[in-house]
Amino acid sequence: MADGFDSPRLSRIAKLARLGMEGRWIAEFAAHHLSQRWLSRLPHGDGHSVLVFPGFLTSGYSTGPIRRTLTNLGYDVHDWGFGRNLSYSAHLEERMQDKVEQHFTESGRKVSLVGWSLGGVFAREIARARPEMVRNVISLGSPITGTKHVTLAGPIYEFLNGKFDAEVVQRIAGMRKPLPVPSSVLYSRYDGVVHHHGAMQEEAENAENIRVPASHLGMGANPVVLSVIADRLRQEEDGWSRFEPSKSMAFLHRRDGLF
Repeated sequence: MADGFDSPRLSRIAKLARLGMEGRWIAEFAAHHLSQRWLSRLPHGDGHSVLVFPGFLTSGYSTGPIRRTLTNLGYDVHDWGFGRNLSYSAHLEERMQDKVEQHFTESGRKVSLVGWSLGGVFAREIARARPEMVRNVISLGSPITGTKHVTLAGPIYEFLNGKFDAEVVQRIAGMRKPLPVPSSVLYSRYDGVVHHHGAMQEEAENAENIRVPASHLGMGANPVVLSVIADRLRQEEDGWSRFEPSKSMAFLHRRDGLF
């Protein structure tokens, strides 16, 4: 049974309905602009480097709200630096690791990685390969179980890049496993692109899943999502602890809640 429905046809209808709900991103971007004063009062950071990875088919332009918010909170924030995110390759992964190493070497401190959608997959795999350089990882609606829980972007990815080869399939099978560094997965039950089951990691002492009230396309501007990112980044390098929302915000993050 898929998505609570007992026929392939109804399952497809459910996926299309969720995809149609992605129109909420307009309200989320509007809320971002209206929440600037509130966002400026979020906990400030210690100035360490943060590298932000965009989602599939998008570029650094899309992560502007994340990067501007974190810059205003005192972090040394950088775009991933490779233009539009269209595909994965071993060469690209090597270049991304080099980028992290550059910021690690220049700052003398571990780097935090924030990735939206496919960008979160990249961030997680970089941390798995180079944990000595990574402080923590935050992923937003990332398909860490591959394309089987993805509505539209999965077929587009395969159309542009072909089917995954055996090595990539094997890597996908292990992506949900906890990383060797602290990691926070932000997911939404109302994500119209990546089903929340496909965005959640196996929980462990340093691995958590946090529910947020967001669309997939609006996650990078949603004020609630940005507040969670700020909370996760503000922690000391060796003092990571699990997310505890404030009493006034707790209802937005309940796993059995409405949002």
